[in-house]
Amino acid sequence: MSLTISHRTVGDVAIMDLSGKITIGEGSVQLREAVKSLLENGNKNILLNLGDVSYVDSSGIGELVHSYTTVKNQQGQLKLLNLTKKIQDLLMITKLLTVFDTFDNEADAIASFS
Repeated sequence: MSLTISHRTVGDVAIMDLSGKITIGEGSVQLREAVKSLLENGNKNILLNLGDVSYVDSSGIGELVHSYTTVKNQQGQLKLLNLTKKIQDLLMITKLLTVFDTFDNEADAIASFS
């Protein structure tokens, strides 16, 4: 199962609902293109909903960091929502949990952008 991405907007926050795997190849390219597209359309506040992401490999972690850096360099913010236990553990092991703002509740995540 590859990665599927759907977009929605709440206020000035672009929410990307991700489902599937963020892995080397197609998954990480899809994520990169989707974030790039949002930035080109003027979206500076991006929330990645990872609740339905079943697997992230090292390339996927790299892509999350790349997306975070790209958004930050455009004076935007990228935050993570609904981390699975696996993804949370992975971010903890790699010390990236201290880099990303993470949320379990969508309303709290959206409010954090203001």
